[in-house]
Amino acid sequence: MEQTHAVTGIIFALVFFFYAMFIMHRRSFDKRKRLPPEAGGTWPVIGHLHLLSTKEPIHITLAKMADAYGPIFTFRFGRKKALIVSNWEIAAECFITNDRIFASRPKLLASKLLAYDYAMVGFSPYNPYWRYIRKLATLGLFTNKRVKQLERVRASEVHCWMKELYELYCHQNNKKSEKVVVEMKKRFVDVTLDTIFKMVIGKRFATAFDDHVGSEKCRKALKDFLKFFGKFIPSESFPFLSWLDIGRHEKAMNKTAQILDETLHKFLQQHRERKYYCNKGEMEEQDFMDVMISAVEEDHGGHFSYDADTIIKATCLNLILGGFDTMSVTMTWALSLLLNNEDALKKAQLELDKQIGRERQVKESDVKNLLYIQAIVKETLRLHPPGPLLVPRESTEDCTISGYHIPRGIRLVINAQKLQKDPLIWEHACEFRPERFLTSQKYIDVRGQSPQLIPFGNGRRICPAISFSLNIMHLTLANLLHGFKIDRPSEELLDMEESQGLASDRKAPLEVVLTPRLPAQVYE
Repeated sequence: MEQTHAVTGIIFALVFFFYAMFIMHRRSFDKRKRLPPEAGGTWPVIGHLHLLSTKEPIHITLAKMADAYGPIFTFRFGRKKALIVSNWEIAAECFITNDRIFASRPKLLASKLLAYDYAMVGFSPYNPYWRYIRKLATLGLFTNKRVKQLERVRASEVHCWMKELYELYCHQNNKKSEKVVVEMKKRFVDVTLDTIFKMVIGKRFATAFDDHVGSEKCRKALKDFLKFFGKFIPSESFPFLSWLDIGRHEKAMNKTAQILDETLHKFLQQHRERKYYCNKGEMEEQDFMDVMISAVEEDHGGHFSYDADTIIKATCLNLILGGFDTMSVTMTWALSLLLNNEDALKKAQLELDKQIGRERQVKESDVKNLLYIQAIVKETLRLHPPGPLLVPRESTEDCTISGYHIPRGIRLVINAQKLQKDPLIWEHACEFRPERFLTSQKYIDVRGQSPQLIPFGNGRRICPAISFSLNIMHLTLANLLHGFKIDRPSEELLDMEESQGLASDRKAPLEVVLTPRLPAQVYE
C-alpha cells in the first residue's frame, strides 16, 4: 500500500513539474512574440478612455494618436483591447489576407438589445446564420437585376422630392422674401427615407404612418439607434456594473428597440394580410418585406435560433438603418464641399447642361455619362466616409498582421478617414479635388477593388448595398445640381466641423439658397 502511494506521489509530482515547465515555456514564448505598440497614457481599469474627448469625434482623436504611435497600435476601451489600423496596406492584410479571421463582430450590448439579439446581419457574428441572411438580402434587393427593377421607384421618389423643393421655392418666393433659404440635411434624410421605405416596406416614409406623431417617433428612434453604437457603455467594459445601468443607456435602448419593433411588426402584419389577398389572385408588385416573408417561411424551417418574424423584421430594419443615414450624410457633405469650392460646382452644372440640356430632369441612365458627378461622390466618400470608423470586427483566431502577433478576441477598428487621406497615395490629400478621379486615379473605385478607398468596408463583410447606395446618391445629387442654382446664404465659407457619432455628419445645419434653373413644367 505504501509503495502504491509512493508511486502515485511520484507521478503527481512529475505531472505537476511538466505542467509548470509548460506554463513557464508558454509565458516565455508569449514574451518573445512581437506585439503591436500600445498607445501611451493608459490608466488602471479604464484604460485609455480618459483620452477620448467629448468635444472631438473619436476618429479624429485616433487619427492624432496614429501620428504619434504609427498606423497600427492598440487602444484599451476599459478592459477591452482594440487594434486601431489607419494604413491601407495593413487594412488589406486584415480584410484580404486574414479576411476569414476578421469576419466576425464583437458582441456589444447595443447589438443585443437593439439588433434583435444579434439577428441583424450587420451586427451578427460570422456564422451560418449570417451567410444565410446576407444571401437573402443580396438576392432580394442588391443583385444587378433587382437594382434595375427598382429604378422606377428611385426615379419616382427623386422626382417627387424635386417637385417639393420647387413648390417650397414658389411658396416662399410669393411671400416676397429676398432669398429662399432651405435646410438641406433634413431634405436629404427625407428623400433617402422615402426611397428606402418604398423599396423595403412598399410605402414612402411620409405616408407609411397613421399620423405625424407616429412618423416622428419612428424617425427619432432610427436616429437614436445609430447614436447608441457611438456611445461608451460602462457595463461593456465593466460587466460588474451592469446592474447599475449607469447613464440609463440600457433603459433607453430597450425603449428605442420597442418603438422600432412595434413599427416593423405593424408593417409585417399588413404584408401578411396583403399576401393573403395576393394568393387569391390580386397580385401586386413585391417589395423586400414580401420577398423576405416568402423566402424565410419557405426555406427557414427552424434551422436557426430565431423565429421567422424576428428574421424578417431584423433584416428589413437593418436595410433601412444601413441606408438612410449614410446616404443622407454623404450627400450633405458633397453639397457642402461644392458650396465651398465654387469652381467644382460650376463644372458639375456645365456637365449637366451639356449631357442633359435644360428641358428635362436627369434619368438614371444618364449617370454613366456624368463622370464629374461620379468623381464628386467618390471624392466626398474619400474625405468624409459616412462611417469614418468602420463597424468593428473581432478576430476569431490568433494571426499575424504587419509582423505583429494579434491574439484571438481582439477588436479591429479601421480608421477609414485617416486611411483615405494618406499623402503617399493622394496628392493634396486633405483638399477636395474630384478631378483626381478623372485623371491619375481614375481607376480607383469604392466597390472593394481598391484597398486605398474603402468607405463601404472590404472583404466578406463589405456593404452589399454599394450599387444601391451609389445609384440613389448619383441620381439625387445630379437632379438637385441640375434643377437649382445653389448658393451659400452669406459670403463666408461653410463651417465644416464634424459631429460625433457612428455616422459623422456636419455639426451645423446646411442652409442653402435655392433658385430654379429649369422651366417650370420640368418640375411637374
